[in-house]
Amino acid sequence: MYRKGLRVTACSIASAVVLAGTAVVPGTLMVPYAAPVAGVSQATAIDGGSVGLVSGVSLSFSKYLTQSEQSAKLTANDTPVVQEAADQEAEAEVPQDEAASAAADQGEPESEYANIAIAQVDNYVNIRSEANQESEVLGKLYNNSAATVLATEGDWYQITSGTVTGYVKSEYVVRDNEELARSVSRRVATVTTTTLHVRTEPSTESKILGSVPIEDELTVTDESTPGWVKVAIEEGDGYVSTDYVTLSTVYVQAESKAEEEARLAKEEAERQAAQAAAAQKEAEEKAAQAAKQQSSSASSGASYAAPSGSGGSSVAGYASQFIGNPYVYGGSSLTNGTDCSGFVMSVYAAFGVSLPHSSGALQGVGYGVSADAMQPGDIVCYSGHVGIYVGGGTIVHASTPESGIKYSSANYKPIVAVRRIF
Repeated sequence: MYRKGLRVTACSIASAVVLAGTAVVPGTLMVPYAAPVAGVSQATAIDGGSVGLVSGVSLSFSKYLTQSEQSAKLTANDTPVVQEAADQEAEAEVPQDEAASAAADQGEPESEYANIAIAQVDNYVNIRSEANQESEVLGKLYNNSAATVLATEGDWYQITSGTVTGYVKSEYVVRDNEELARSVSRRVATVTTTTLHVRTEPSTESKILGSVPIEDELTVTDESTPGWVKVAIEEGDGYVSTDYVTLSTVYVQAESKAEEEARLAKEEAERQAAQAAAAQKEAEEKAAQAAKQQSSSASSGASYAAPSGSGGSSVAGYASQFIGNPYVYGGSSLTNGTDCSGFVMSVYAAFGVSLPHSSGALQGVGYGVSADAMQPGDIVCYSGHVGIYVGGGTIVHASTPESGIKYSSANYKPIVAVRRIF
């Protein structure tokens, strides 16, 4: 078929012109043509004749067609059949948007970062119900949080993020920037089997670097090996089979008004409950002086001070007593052996706070604070690992079977989250 957007051309033998939607070939039958192009007022045929055009375009023909030939080439709806060369020229002139549409129709994959918008603000940008600043605020898109752009309305984007769909001013987000989107997101492998071995090479025959429990969320550092992904754990970077993890890209997303209110209420309730539990524990310890002074270690006979106080500093001080004690995968004994999440769980249990035995689950306890606002007692979460901040840029954690419970720089690995209980 003919397409709009054909340029004016001529061949060395003959030409045809369009007159208000009708193709005219000198000395031949006039045949209908359905796509005239406006803006051409005059054309000169090869034979030297001049033809006036209301709106039109010239098309190349390799020869004149006789009336009988034209009749034979007319289709059932009287649309002329054009020679292959003309078809090729028309095809070359398809506008880019039509070409893009055709590519989409052929199923070409779209980048996963297409239409992703990242908030670039000091704190947050409001998400509104309509594309104006007077409309209702539905939620907040915090700095470096992500949203998917659904449509553009003037200088506003309609976006969806988390459970919120609404409008944000386009000046407060950066759209279709893959580099930025990658920098604020995290590729995650969530463990789906009870215990997953992390290996030094992408092979079941290679050495086991470490083990991680079900539901742990590991940061993916490489996906170039079919059937395997490279992940970060406490012992270093190693490989896990994709048969035993679920892969996802994690962004910080918007928070609705209702979600914000529920989060703040939950955080306050947890804070009060933790303080009450710690105060009760302190009262119990004061009533039992012998238990408060020391607790015996089954493995070494070492003495440890009982927990006292009700704040994060008390947690940090109590946790630091167990430096040098052994690491045991799946354990939770502060003296005989514990893993990283068991260590955090058991330290806080001494203050009357019940926490899960999972580094992934610990990323959701208490309430979040930024890494630059850490205080003693905060739980510092890493890819497949967790520790307790003790101040001075340092954490205490059950590290590896080789090193046991020890101190490390809080920034020795990328921090995934910081959670505060007290």
